[in-house]
Amino acid sequence: MQSNTIRPRTLVAGVLLASLAATSGCRWFSQADDLYAPAPQDRPLEVPPDLDQPGDTASEPTGSVTASGTVAAAGNAAPATSAANGFNAAGTRDEVFAKVDTALVAIDGVTVVSRAQLLGVFDINYQDSNFLVRVSEAGAGSYVSVVDPRGTPATGAAPEQLLAQLQAALAGN
Repeated sequence: MQSNTIRPRTLVAGVLLASLAATSGCRWFSQADDLYAPAPQDRPLEVPPDLDQPGDTASEPTGSVTASGTVAAAGNAAPATSAANGFNAAGTRDEVFAKVDTALVAIDGVTVVSRAQLLGVFDINYQDSNFLVRVSEAGAGSYVSVVDPRGTPATGAAPEQLLAQLQAALAGN
């Protein structure tokens, strides 16, 4: 009977000793990181290699460069016009979307799988190829492009032919 009372007492004493050691500032249990000790504005920044070395000044941007300025500039710029990727069309995005919808229905062999006017996208099946026709705002007009389902410019004969036919149809309107 005596052994039953010793075990709980030993267990309680062990737990008390461990908690005392953990809270007393024992170095074994301390996990202080000196990098996070100063205030956030005083902490060092991580600098990738070679960015702290002077480079050629021809590749350095001029003026103020901020993330928000870069995003704003990218959003205001019209996409690069390339015959393989797309073309500019006059009118608002909704107007051009309606014109493209009419033109796609008139082209033989085109199957419009789905339309998403809020996104400005048509899911197309043409000549055994699946791709998207995207209408987006660009400057004063709209930009019509063909992209694969991953969002990269669609390549191949079918997307280029369809894009040329759409451009001709929208130029006639």
